[in-house]
Amino acid sequence: MITISNLTKKYGSQLVLNVEGLQIPKGQSFGLVGNNGAGKTTLFSLLLDLIQPTTGHIVNNEVQVDNSEAWKPFTSSFIDETFLIGYLTPEEYFYFIGELRGQNKADVNALLSNFQDFFHGEILGQKKYLRDLSKGNQKKAGIVAAFIGNPEVIILDEPFANLDPTTQIRLKAIIRDLAAKQGVTVLVSSHDLMHVTEVCERIVVLNKGEVVKDIKTSAETLRELEVFFGESIAED
Repeated sequence: MITISNLTKKYGSQLVLNVEGLQIPKGQSFGLVGNNGAGKTTLFSLLLDLIQPTTGHIVNNEVQVDNSEAWKPFTSSFIDETFLIGYLTPEEYFYFIGELRGQNKADVNALLSNFQDFFHGEILGQKKYLRDLSKGNQKKAGIVAAFIGNPEVIILDEPFANLDPTTQIRLKAIIRDLAAKQGVTVLVSSHDLMHVTEVCERIVVLNKGEVVKDIKTSAETLRELEVFFGESIAED
């Protein structure tokens, strides 16, 4: 589904990303971990054509993302609160995203009805603008908006941050269901090693812009990652 080839990103003379090759098959729950500055957000920004690569390219379902917009109808994401429109209510925002993705209000309402537990009565019907919601509730709205329109690829940057434990558990179940039962390719970045090992079947570790580990998740993965990052601290 996604192929990354000879991908680099430089800012001036500083090389912030250097990924020779990476393939993410359809329906995989893919985790991306690394310390601050490792290149996680840069990679996701390149996947979404928010920035241009210095060299190389990314192909999403046979579409080179920096050459064509044909990947957009089947790809969605939530990176941070800048993806929201603060002066809209959640309902207005969901319907707006629905229009962009070819969904009418009935379609959107049908999807939203599946997330009542996730919203926990704090999103819909509150007569609040998105800008006035808590960080956690803004994140809930942004994540669910990324599910509108039956995307084949979903990219979530730090989805567990600012969420309470109950919502984190519910989100992990949602992500596992999307990948395992619905065949959606889900890409997740996170600083929380426990969450990412629980929800992703494969984990790639970035360090200083390069892939240093590519792990099929197992019972030993969390400990392997803890040892790796513990050794990184010792080296520093």
